[in-house]
Amino acid sequence: MVVPAPGLPARVRIHEVGARDGLQNEKATVLTEVKAEFVRRLADAGLTRIEATSFVHPKWVPQLADAEELFPLVRDLPGVELPVLVPNERGLDRALALGARRIAVFASATEAFAKANLNRTVDDALAMFEPVVTRAKAADAHVRGYLSMCFGDPWEGAVPIHQVVHVCKSLLDMGCDELSLGDTIGVATPGHVQELLSALNEQGVPTTVLGVHFHDTYGQALANTLAALQHGVTTVDASAGGLGGCPYAKSATGNLATEDLVWMLRGLGIESGVDLDRLTATSVWMADHLGRPSPSRTVRALSHKDQ
Repeated sequence: MVVPAPGLPARVRIHEVGARDGLQNEKATVLTEVKAEFVRRLADAGLTRIEATSFVHPKWVPQLADAEELFPLVRDLPGVELPVLVPNERGLDRALALGARRIAVFASATEAFAKANLNRTVDDALAMFEPVVTRAKAADAHVRGYLSMCFGDPWEGAVPIHQVVHVCKSLLDMGCDELSLGDTIGVATPGHVQELLSALNEQGVPTTVLGVHFHDTYGQALANTLAALQHGVTTVDASAGGLGGCPYAKSATGNLATEDLVWMLRGLGIESGVDLDRLTATSVWMADHLGRPSPSRTVRALSHKDQ
């Protein structure tokens, strides 16, 4: 039953991360053609922004070593934006050479995670990203800034809100078009989410440039998403089937499942453009390739109904 709630957006853009963030931590190599078919099926389900891969050195993320082979297989999907992650100028060169026009950089709100993920301090990482963003913008690319550990860090504990605001403003000042606020280890709760969003607004960061990226470690991803929607956020990151984790933060579990998000949005009367049945079938298909069931509760419920 569709029962709208007051104060929520009419439409939400889902930023699908299953093909990149969802698969990057898989130990068994997923064939390039399987990844390409995954992206095609996600597009067929109505997702229009699908993060395809990462142009990171294969030594760091072996699962995504096939970026050059994968991207040409999917780059011409009609009506679909295909962001790619780039860690540095070399990664940017590789991405632009293949025609990528949506770029993402990956910063940290904490020193410990910046060291673990990028082997740099927070400020050194920002300095590394500045020429990447400048050159991407010069090439007419859209740039997204990911910010990890916005709510908690496995080494540092709770992250001060002013610290997150500082890095967010730095990313916007260097030219990022939008930001994704990441709860990398899944410790956020709804009040914390709204407090951070309010603090960003107070410091001149508009809600229109913000997206949210929640992990479901403590089962809070949907509650946190609803809190963000109540604040006016209209871009939500999610991963088909709830795939994902973080190779540099062992306590990070799967992303918010796209199906769980769509089920909630549908019940609230919020448009997403996603066909839930097709999306569920896609996640079941990928789960078969990975050799284990999807962690998404909605996938499990709908799959069980069909049996």
